Amino acid sequence: ISACLVGSEMCIRDRGQRVLVLDADLGLANLDVVLNLHPKITLHDVFTGKAALDDAVIAAPGGFDVLLAGSGMVEYSRLTPEVRNQFLNVIQALTPRYDVVLLDTGAGISDVVLFSVSLASEVLIVATPEPTSLTDAYAAIKVLAMQQKRQHVRMVINQAARPGDGRAITSQLQQVLDRFVSTESGRPMRLIHMGDIPADPSVRDAVMRRQLLLLQTPGCPAALAIAQLANKIESTLLSPAA
Repeated sequence: ISACLVGSEMCIRDRGQRVLVLDADLGLANLDVVLNLHPKITLHDVFTGKAALDDAVIAAPGGFDVLLAGSGMVEYSRLTPEVRNQFLNVIQALTPRYDVVLLDTGAGISDVVLFSVSLASEVLIVATPEPTSLTDAYAAIKVLAMQQKRQHVRMVINQAARPGDGRAITSQLQQVLDRFVSTESGRPMRLIHMGDIPADPSVRDAVMRRQLLLLQTPGCPAALAIAQLANKIESTLLSPAA
């Protein structure tokens, strides 16, 4: 489960939105690596009272803000009441300051991930075409329908081999949900296909260089697809009529 693709937040910011990305993978955070940042203060310091929240929010390449979490923190591997309250307080303090707050969660359906997702108004699941990834996506969607009473989730297929693959995969997954997963209303969970990100060697190159894809190679196929995704997110979720 994820609330963003790295790069889409920059496109949203370019459209005049104030954007914050919060690394909600509390125990295995790596957003700092992707963005080539070296934070002196992280969310862990805020939770432990060693630093103020304002000092932990930093500017990222691309013009948006980030709040980074610590890595290798075993105490965040499960959702204790203390972690739950601290995380909720951080979200409540930051939300009024931004037009968009993106929660970049870890993989899986741990209690930390599910609590983070429960705070989001929309959920964007990013999956790849492999059976293992799609099986995990199905499991996550099933939990969201049963535990959080979600009526729909949005989906992006990453590393798509051919145009149209993502829509076909989403349709196939929808058929499985129609048979086996119902929402609280009794209707099947609805998948909303938001777009595909094509397999593109430029992505790996950008990650290895620790640079945003849209800054390094803005004309590559994956960057163009991410820009289209950001435009769709803005038009469907962030416009005044949405």
